[in-house]
Amino acid sequence: MQGKKHHGSEFVRRRLRHRLIALFSIVCLFASSFPAGPGNASVRIKDIADFQGVRDNLLVGYGLVVGLDGTGDSLTNAIFTKQSLIGMLERLGVNVRDQSIKTDNVAAVMVTGTLPPFARHGGRIDVAVSAMGDAESLLGGTLLVTPMIGADGEIYAVAQGQVAIGGFSASGAGGTSVTKGVPTNGRIPNGAIVERAVDFNMASLKSINLSLRNPDFTTSRRIAQVINGHLNAPAAQSLDPSTVTLQVPAAYAADIVALITDIEQLSVQPDQRARVVIDEQSGTIVMGENVKISTIAIAQGNLTIRITETPQVSQPNAFSDAGTTTTVQRTDIDVDEESGQQLAVFTSGVDLQELVNGLNALGIGPRDLITILQTIKAAGALQAEIEVM
Repeated sequence: MQGKKHHGSEFVRRRLRHRLIALFSIVCLFASSFPAGPGNASVRIKDIADFQGVRDNLLVGYGLVVGLDGTGDSLTNAIFTKQSLIGMLERLGVNVRDQSIKTDNVAAVMVTGTLPPFARHGGRIDVAVSAMGDAESLLGGTLLVTPMIGADGEIYAVAQGQVAIGGFSASGAGGTSVTKGVPTNGRIPNGAIVERAVDFNMASLKSINLSLRNPDFTTSRRIAQVINGHLNAPAAQSLDPSTVTLQVPAAYAADIVALITDIEQLSVQPDQRARVVIDEQSGTIVMGENVKISTIAIAQGNLTIRITETPQVSQPNAFSDAGTTTTVQRTDIDVDEESGQQLAVFTSGVDLQELVNGLNALGIGPRDLITILQTIKAAGALQAEIEVM
């Protein structure tokens, strides 16, 4: 019996040991699935930084939209439309320079678009069309061949096609009109063909620069640390708050795309400055989580005077020969000093949640809160930057 009990306890210990080993393996598996990085890494580098050289290019062009149903430019007011129409007809072999042209089916437009990185010859991009003259609507119009140039003056695409607008305008004989959206703006999906590609040879790169969208010293340093930890080599270095430079390792020399793909999927914890953003027009206030205040006391109250006029009718007694019926004004003046408002004390190191709760307890609205925050900043008690939009 003792031998069986000994073998039974040994079997239980062996099973427990196997379970502990399996549990430890699972913990290690989950730990290795999270990228290395300082703090609680939660944001991909792809979402907070751009690779220099991989960028869009803006294009612009001038053209004519034809086929409008009487909603185009008035040629007597839009001289550029008339000159463009005459020039286009002359290029097509029609001479109308000495003739009187009266048409309202043509509109001069500006055509804009964005050439994405690594766009190749023959590819297509979307373009936006906007009226320049006094055209009422571009509904039903067709954009004629329009070269689109870049900042260097070179032609990178040619646009043409049916204009699609998201609004309309209608009017009646009595002068009543209805307008929805902006009928003088439209788009042409895939309306431009790429004629020239922007030269950028990634295979010859020896170093790659990352540009932070929100420059910050701490975030820039953390990105460099995460990249070096992933590559197991000091290949990345933070140059300034907005730039991290990376020397291409020998293992990735023949495959830069793989290097960029691996790096942009790494995660870091971005840091941010304590900032309060105020939009005075709409009364919107946005505070960062790092906003702190020193020990202060806040009292807020307004003097409100309400004047109410209540007209009353005064008339003589019945069967009286004297007196006339008249209107008498009764004035009621109410002065409210908001005596119920209290003095609130905020201790040093108060965080955002406590600040908001305390100000809400005073019954302060967004407009008054803007003034209070600016006053706290002027007193030197607000440990944050205020940005007024």
